[in-house]
Amino acid sequence: MAKRQRDEEHEDLDSSRRQRRLDANAVTRRPPSKDSEDSEGVPPPSLQPKSESESKKRLALPGSQCPYLDTIARQRLDFDFEKCCSVSLLKENVYVCLVCGKYFQGRGPKTHACTHALEEQHSMFMNLKSGKVYCLPDGYEVIDRSLEDIKQVLNPRFTEEQVKRIDEEGTAWRRSLDGQHFLPGMVGLNNIKCTDYANVVVHSLLRVKPFRNFFLRLGSEGSEGGRATTLLLEKFGELCRKMWNPGNFKGQVSPLEFLLAVQERSKRRFRVDVQSDPVDFLTWLLNTLHFDLTSGKPSKRKSIVTRCFQGEITVTKINEAGEDQPAVTTKFLMLGLDLPPTPLFKDAFEKNIIPQVPLFVLLKKYNGTTISESIKSGRSKYSVTRLPDHLIVWAKRFTKNNFFREKNPTIVTFPVKSLDVADNIPLPAAEAARSKYDLVATGCHVGKPESGSYHAILYHFADQEWYQVEDLSVKEVRPEIVAIQEAYFQIYSKQAKFSNVN
Repeated sequence: MAKRQRDEEHEDLDSSRRQRRLDANAVTRRPPSKDSEDSEGVPPPSLQPKSESESKKRLALPGSQCPYLDTIARQRLDFDFEKCCSVSLLKENVYVCLVCGKYFQGRGPKTHACTHALEEQHSMFMNLKSGKVYCLPDGYEVIDRSLEDIKQVLNPRFTEEQVKRIDEEGTAWRRSLDGQHFLPGMVGLNNIKCTDYANVVVHSLLRVKPFRNFFLRLGSEGSEGGRATTLLLEKFGELCRKMWNPGNFKGQVSPLEFLLAVQERSKRRFRVDVQSDPVDFLTWLLNTLHFDLTSGKPSKRKSIVTRCFQGEITVTKINEAGEDQPAVTTKFLMLGLDLPPTPLFKDAFEKNIIPQVPLFVLLKKYNGTTISESIKSGRSKYSVTRLPDHLIVWAKRFTKNNFFREKNPTIVTFPVKSLDVADNIPLPAAEAARSKYDLVATGCHVGKPESGSYHAILYHFADQEWYQVEDLSVKEVRPEIVAIQEAYFQIYSKQAKFSNVN
C-alpha cells in the first residue's frame, strides 16, 4: 500500500509539472498559431513533438512568432572583441546576447548562455560563427529579415558588383547608431595600447585598390582567393571588410582580433603592449600574407602581394680591390632610401637645422652607378630592372646604437602626383614608358624616437581628398601639407593607364 501510494504521488507531481510547463509556454514562449484549436493557448500539434527523437530537433520560427524580437539592442552590440565566453573564456560554440552584448558559450539547458537567459530574462542569442539567431531557453531558431543588418556587421560580405562600385559610392558619409559620422574605408582604428604602428600599416595597405578588393572578397563564394586558410588571413580579411562596411553600428573599428592573430603568428615579435617599427611590421606582414596565400610555397607561386608590390632589382657588389662582381638579379617588395646625415651645427637662433632633400635625389641610389656602403652588405650598386604596379619606398630614418635610438629629422620633399621614376633611374624601354606614379598613402612619425607616435595620410579615391588618420582621429588635410611631413614610408600606385593589376 505504501509503495502504491508513493507511485501515485509521483504521478501526480509529474502531471502537475507538465501542466505548469504547458501553461508557461502558452503564456510566455509560444503564442498559438492560427491553426491551433486550443483556446487556452496550448501549442498546436505541429509544434508538439510526437516522439523523443523529434523533441530533440531544433525548431525554426519566423520573427513574427517570436515575442522577444523587439528586445534586441543594436547599440550595445560590439563584435570587435575577442570571441570567447565571458564566463569560461572558451572560444568554441560562442553566442552573443543580442540584448546586452555579452558573450556566452553554448545554448543547451546547462550552458552559460541558457543560465544568462533565465537569470536576466534575455532571450535572443546569435551564434558568432554561423550568424544564426536563437531564442533561449526554448532553443528554437528565429528567422527574420530584420536580423540581416546584425549579420552584416558581425561578418560583412561584399559581392563582386559592390566591390566594383565601392569607390563610386564611398563619397557619402554614414551615421552610426550613436550619431557619429564616418566615411567607409576611412574609419578610425582603436589604439589598443601601443598599436599605432599597426594601424598606420593597415590603413596604408588598404589604399591599394587590387589589394583591398582581394581581401574584401576573400572567403566569399566565387572569390579569387577562395577561403581563408590561416587565422591571420581570416582576421585581416575581417578587419578589411569591417573598415569598408557602410552599415557599421559604430563610427570606429577595433583591430584587436587581427592584432592578437599577429601576436600569435609572429611569436610575440609584434605585440599590442609594445611599440614596434611600422616598416618592420609592414615587411613581416607582406611576406607572411604571401606565404599563407601560396600555401607555404612563396618562391614557386604568385599571390596578390607579389602582383601588387614585387619588382626586380640588379645588385652588383664591389670587392676590396674596387672590382665589380657578377651582377645578381633579385626581387623586392620595398625600396630603402638613405637620408643624408643630420647637421651638427646650429643656425643663428641656436636651433638645429632641419635639412630638406628631394625624393628624386634619394632615388639615384638605384641608378646603377651610385655606390652604396653598408656594414652588412659592403659596397654595392643597385639598378631597378622592373617596377611594380604599386611602389613602396621608405626612408632609413631611425638608427640604433648600444645606448639609444636616434631619429634623422630630414624632410623628404616629394610629388603627390605624377612621380616619374624614369627621370632618375635608368629603366628598360618598356618600363620607362610606364613609370609614372601617384601617391596614395604615407606613414609619418611625430615626436621623439622613443616616445613619438605614428599617423597616416591617405588619399580617398571617391571624393579625391586627403585625410590624416591617427588612431580614432580622422580629419581632412590639404595636399600642400602632405609633402612637408616627416614621412617614414610611402606607397605610390602606378597611374591607371599604365597599371597591369586592376
